[in-house]
Amino acid sequence: MSDSSVRRFLFEHLDIRGAVVHLGDAWQQMQAGRDYQPTVAQLLGETAAVTALIAAQLKQPGRLTLQLRGNGPIQLLVMDCNEQLQLRGMARSNPVVLPAPVPALLGADQGGQLTISLDLPTARHPWQSFVPLVGDSIAAIFEHYLEQSEQQPSRLFVTAGPGAAGCLFLQKMPDADRHDADGWDRITQLAATVRPAELRELDAETLLGRLFHEDMATHGVRVYDPLPVVYHCPEDWTKVRDVIRSLGREEAETILREHGEILIRDDICNHSYRFSAEDIAELFGAGPTVH
Repeated sequence: MSDSSVRRFLFEHLDIRGAVVHLGDAWQQMQAGRDYQPTVAQLLGETAAVTALIAAQLKQPGRLTLQLRGNGPIQLLVMDCNEQLQLRGMARSNPVVLPAPVPALLGADQGGQLTISLDLPTARHPWQSFVPLVGDSIAAIFEHYLEQSEQQPSRLFVTAGPGAAGCLFLQKMPDADRHDADGWDRITQLAATVRPAELRELDAETLLGRLFHEDMATHGVRVYDPLPVVYHCPEDWTKVRDVIRSLGREEAETILREHGEILIRDDICNHSYRFSAEDIAELFGAGPTVH
């Protein structure tokens, strides 16, 4: 059973909603075979947790893609997730990345940008939004985006380590002040006491109980069923064969003569697809064979 999930909750009498994201096995599987440096892995894990959080709001089939691009030591963090919370992602960076402030790592002052894409089967073209990298952390960057896009005060706390990634999200709803004028400030101050280890290690009920014990006892909180998150990056030989067919036999055999094989890399899933001369001959049917 997966120990990766999104767990939404609602302080009904405060009109404050939120979610707890925990990525255990899904995050570990995403790192397998990658040899990411610790600084790179931390930022990628934090991005994975936020992506699962946002994708959990999809109400129809679709694929959400988040990309952080820049000219810093980390050039790319990319993560995508569909409405079934099937998650995948990767990072691209310099061979050596030393710890540094997040804006410097991502090259925020050198044209760094967050791109959010939503691809829906019902839409002719993906919806895209381009946002400057505003903030000194992954949490701050996405907190700024969420506040701008949803026009509601939001708080986001994010962490990632080798074994797990997690985040806590809070959002003030329109009637919050009418219910309790001090409620939002009180809840966010309590949330700010959360420790990274708690976000990575505790289940949602335990975490919420530790942070908001008095408010839960006084007002109650509705905690919804967990939405499982899985790492999903299967090999797709059919798609790769179609790519080679689209090159045409002549181009495929030219590549074979130059390299001895055709190698196609799927960077986001960390798969390699190798085709020999015999594979290509079989793919295109009987005919010339490259020697």
